[in-house]
Amino acid sequence: MPPRSNAASRPKGRPSSLSKLWPFLRPHKNLGAGWLIFLAISSSTTLLLPAMVRRIIDHGFKDTSLASLNATFMGLFGLALVLAVATAGRYFCITLLGERALASLRERLYDHVIRMDVDFFERSRVGELISRLSSDTEVVQALIGSGISVALRSAVMLVGAAIAMVWTSPRLAGLIALVIPAVMLPIMLFGRKVQRLSRQSQDRLADAAAIANETLNAAAAVKAYGREGIESRHYAEAIRAALSTARRRISTRALLTMIVIVLVFGAITVVLWAGARQVVAGTLDPGVLGQFVLYAVFAAGSVAGLSEVWGDVLRAAGAMERIGELLSERSQITDPPAPLRLASPTTGTLRFEQVGFHYPSRPDRAALEQFDLHIRAGETVALVGPSGAGKSTVLALLLRFYDPQHGRIMLDGVDLRELRLAELRGAMALVPQEAAIFAGSAADNLRFGRESATLEEVQAAARDAAAAEFIEALPQQYDTALGEHGVRLSGGQRQRLAIARAILRDAPLLLLDEATSALDARSEAVIQQALERAQRGRTTLVIAHRLATVKRADRIIVMDGGRIIAQGTHAELMAENGLYADLARLQFIDDGS
Repeated sequence: MPPRSNAASRPKGRPSSLSKLWPFLRPHKNLGAGWLIFLAISSSTTLLLPAMVRRIIDHGFKDTSLASLNATFMGLFGLALVLAVATAGRYFCITLLGERALASLRERLYDHVIRMDVDFFERSRVGELISRLSSDTEVVQALIGSGISVALRSAVMLVGAAIAMVWTSPRLAGLIALVIPAVMLPIMLFGRKVQRLSRQSQDRLADAAAIANETLNAAAAVKAYGREGIESRHYAEAIRAALSTARRRISTRALLTMIVIVLVFGAITVVLWAGARQVVAGTLDPGVLGQFVLYAVFAAGSVAGLSEVWGDVLRAAGAMERIGELLSERSQITDPPAPLRLASPTTGTLRFEQVGFHYPSRPDRAALEQFDLHIRAGETVALVGPSGAGKSTVLALLLRFYDPQHGRIMLDGVDLRELRLAELRGAMALVPQEAAIFAGSAADNLRFGRESATLEEVQAAARDAAAAEFIEALPQQYDTALGEHGVRLSGGQRQRLAIARAILRDAPLLLLDEATSALDARSEAVIQQALERAQRGRTTLVIAHRLATVKRADRIIVMDGGRIIAQGTHAELMAENGLYADLARLQFIDDGS
């Protein structure tokens, strides 16, 4: 999926796109059956009303029997009661069907998106994805919850009224049939335009949602650079573009509705005029004319309903096409057909064999090239080097965010591509440079890596990561909500939570990506002690720009340009007087060491 919408380059949505809804409707066929039964009852009852009116006109007022008159009107009221119950039942079934189908659609869509690979999210705009989860699915729900009901009811009423008109007066029905082509023609002509504008309207709304998502998630940066007015103007421009498209769509639908109503009721007027002449001439009973006119009104209302719903159908088709595009995306990183299992317990032995990798977005530049590295079980290995050397790429490949184009990576002798993703990633605990903190409680955030952890285990991990002190100072301690992205915490506190989360995960392989970058000197010393405890008995891979944090590593790997250019202990690398020694001298001088 491209990062930005481009409605002109996409195929236009067609009503056939709605066939993708069937898997979400099928599990709720009982509600669908109930809806059809109630629809049949309500439509049949409605079609009986003109016959009752004819009886009242032709016989009710001429009959001197009060009991017969009372029975006629009681029958009319009985039909109204049946119609009311059937209409309520139809509404209940179709509305609940729409809600359940929408819930299933949203669950499926979110489950599909969250399982996509990292490359997909790098190509996509989160705001547009959210728009498809919310706005597009709501458009589809509107069709299922009311549009389909109106469309089918109108179709049934149109067919039933047409049959009843032919049965009531074939001559007048023939006049009605003459105007049907004139009514259908504008629907066909305007339908394509409404369809195109509906798709464009959804695209423009998605663009606005993407802008809002980006800027609101970077509110601090927006304020720091004084861009509130600029970003507000950008969002307003996106909203105005969406409004302009919506205005054209609404105008087209309004014009279509007006034309259909004029044509339909113009036809009814002509037929009523012709029928009135027959009544005056004595060739047609007044009751028959009244019955025919009511059926004609039902038919006209049904045609108008169908023309109105047709716009909703096209709009939902456009939305469903966008959803279908998203569901058709396929992750390049998947579980193998016949996965292998890791030995139990997993030791954490790693081996990179002639690994070569280019990021999909930068195919002309190698991130790793002929990368060979063997990490023994329980060993702590640090990756150092200038920015862009490929250090973070090593972790990304270990986690199978990507697969290398050349070579292979082995964990305990098993190629990573032969393992289930859940088992592979379950053997690793990651502390990233920017900690991901969620809006739940402190305990929920710590359990992110191991949901089954007890409160005692949560508290122990927090103590090991030097996070217990500030957590226990919060209003509800471990039950305190931390706010979206952890806005109530400092950078160092967020980082300590991430370290506690990794400790609680208790995985055999620990990945530290600048894990102490946001900490002050005092906190860093405490965390280093906690990390040393966490590293015991585990294979640890450390990425650090601050070389003082990796002095005690069993082995330091110096990288540059995606290759290993040196390796050894801190003392050995300093003695070589190479790139590592240059970096170390610069940093230690800056630190006053």
